[in-house]
Amino acid sequence: MKKASARSIIFKAAALLILIVIAVVMFIIGRGHTVYIDNKTLDYEGETYKAFNRVNVYVNGERIGKLASRERGKSTNIGQSFTMTIEVTREKGNDPETYENLEFKLPYNWDGIVINVPGYLNNLPQEAWMTEFVSQTTEAPAEEEVNTDELDEFALGDF
Repeated sequence: MKKASARSIIFKAAALLILIVIAVVMFIIGRGHTVYIDNKTLDYEGETYKAFNRVNVYVNGERIGKLASRERGKSTNIGQSFTMTIEVTREKGNDPETYENLEFKLPYNWDGIVINVPGYLNNLPQEAWMTEFVSQTTEAPAEEEVNTDELDEFALGDF
């Protein structure tokens, strides 16, 4: 069996290190998130922040939602930063206000992220307007137990 030269070992170790670095970078850059944009009333520390009459949300120049009060839009984002433009009509009949290039970092370990527009525009802390999306699952109702004593009312006997 031949002995590997020191130069050969160095090249193999360098190639392995480069592959590991590329894998880590791609893992971080390529991380996908589903971002939900909410136009819902928010209660935070005893204060109520009312939902807006209408919110238009744009990501990468494309409108992803025209949200009335109590509605939610959705966008898929690759990477750790998220940028959007929103157009807010606070009350019916008012002119819309535009907020461009709203950018923030997304938590790496969350797949679904909910952004509350009224909380964000009222300069609340991030934990008030950004939450992790948790799917609401409903439990199946428990099966009813059948009372066999009542079945005999049809006079079936021991059928």
